[in-house]
Parts: sequence; structure tokens; C-alpha cells
Amino acid sequence: MTDPKALIVLPRLQVQNANAVSGPLTWGFPSPTAFSGFVHALERRLANSLEEGFGGVGIVCHKFEPQVSQPAGKYTRVFNLARHPVGKDGKTAAIVEEGRAHMEVSLVIGLNDHLDEEDREAFLSELNRTLYLQRLAGGTLLPRRDRRYQPQYWSLPIDRQSQDVLFMKLRRRLLPGFALVQREDRLQQRLAWLRQTDAESNALDALLDLSRLNIEPDVPDPDNPDEKQWGIRKNPGWLVPIPVGYASISPLYQPGEVRNARDNETPFCFVENLYSLGEWVSPHRITTLQQLLWHQQADVEKGIYRCSNRYADFVTNTDINNK
Repeated sequence: MTDPKALIVLPRLQVQNANAVSGPLTWGFPSPTAFSGFVHALERRLANSLEEGFGGVGIVCHKFEPQVSQPAGKYTRVFNLARHPVGKDGKTAAIVEEGRAHMEVSLVIGLNDHLDEEDREAFLSELNRTLYLQRLAGGTLLPRRDRRYQPQYWSLPIDRQSQDVLFMKLRRRLLPGFALVQREDRLQQRLAWLRQTDAESNALDALLDLSRLNIEPDVPDPDNPDEKQWGIRKNPGWLVPIPVGYASISPLYQPGEVRNARDNETPFCFVENLYSLGEWVSPHRITTLQQLLWHQQADVEKGIYRCSNRYADFVTNTDINNK
């Protein structure tokens, strides 16, 4: 995992009908794997213009509109479902049960190549043309002709101090919005806290404890100091459960060995979702570029294919039990 030599900024991408169900336990903002997959596909399309390729992607959300509604008399929300046109026989097609959302995001892509000034304009033009040929999280990218929404090239200085100064300028461009980062450190700390009262607690218990609203007697009652009022336990930050990758649940089969696989030229295995804990952080609270970028990791022997983020490596005060 090397530091990038430059950055490609894709500002304010408007995505229509992105997938809002990334795993079996949660719905909402797409998984980081959707964005890393988008960048990987973009890298393959631009392979002739790059030698080292891309290295990581930062995700900043400016707007998120899930396509949901609340039926009359109900407390829960339901997805707005779509129905396909009538079939060839004239009968009504079935409803497609899937969650969709409109969103506006900015992507900060690490570039492992250094482009000369005379090559940058041609590369950005090719990137802009290629960008809208792809889908992001299953959604359609809507073109924006304003120059401020075009891809940008940011050359990174060699020394870290100058990089941090440049990143301070970049993060102001990402406001208003929230960056998605990983907080496995808070997950481990909450697990240790739960095991003080229940030694059999596991990581899923810690994830659920941080993701739900825990109502407990927490605040002293001003009218009766000897008693406490019931209230919602406060979490240290805007914490959310996120799927970050996949774990294999079968051996790795050779190409063509599994019938009806999508690709008969690539090894195949069955997988299940990997969940972790994420946090939405305002970009002005991120101090270094390394805190923003998500990277792909693969351990074929263990069957782990996931995305990781180093935000917690640069945070000093992570006491999760502060209320």
C-alpha cells in the first residue's frame, strides 16, 4: 500500500437509482466495495494511459435521497418499487423488489502515476468521456457540463508536510458533506466493554449495540435526585454498520468448474458479506489524506476480500466509553 503521487478528484457526481441494499442486515448508502469496484473498472478502461494505476478512493457524500415512502398509519418506511412493462403476452409484469436511492458524491482517487502537464488535459478528457460509460453502485451517472464539476488533477508534493497543506485546501472543496471512514477500533473497544458483563459477547453483539438506539436510565432526574431518567445512550460520533467485503464459504473453484457462473475464465467461490463499523466525518476533521482513502485487500488463502481504511491509525483519543 504505497502513497499516491497525485489525486484525481471527481466532484459532485450525481447518481440516479443507486443500489441501497448492499447486504442482508442493512440498507442505505452503498458499500465501499461499490466505489472501489467503480474505480477498478475505470482503471481497466484507462489501462493504456496509466502504468501504475489507481491507489485508493475517498468517499464523500453531499446528498442522499432514498426512494422510500411511509404508508398511511404505518411507522416504518417501504421502498418505492418499480414494475416492468407488460410482457409479450400482454400480462402485467411482476414488481421488482429492490431498493434504490439518488445521491450526490465526490470521489478522491489516489493516482500512482505522475503525469506531465502536457499529458494531463488529454488524460482528464479521456477520463471524463469514460466516466459516464459506467455505473456507480448500479446507478446511472448524470452528466454535468459546468466546468467546476469536471475531473480535476492534483499533484502531490513529495514531503508529508506539504501534502497536508495541500490536503487542507482540498478538504474545503469537499464541504458541505460527510466522508465515510472505518472505525474498527471503536468496534473492538465496545466488544471489550460488553465482555466485562457478558464474557460470551461477540463482534456482532458489539456491532448491533453501536448501531441501535439503546434506551437506559442514564440522566439524573432533576425533580428526584435519587432516581434517574430514561434516555438514549449517546454514541461518540455518527456510527453506522457497513458491509466492507466478502468472506469465502466454499473452496476456490477453477474457471468453468461451477455451472452457470457469470465468468468462465475466472476462478469462482461462494462468499458471504463482511460487516464492519463506519463513521460519517466532516472533511474538515480529517487531517491527512491517508485517513480518507479506502484500499482493496485480498487474502486468497483465508478467503478474505475486503476494503479497509486507515482513519483510526491517526486518531489518538478513541475512548468509546465516553458518554
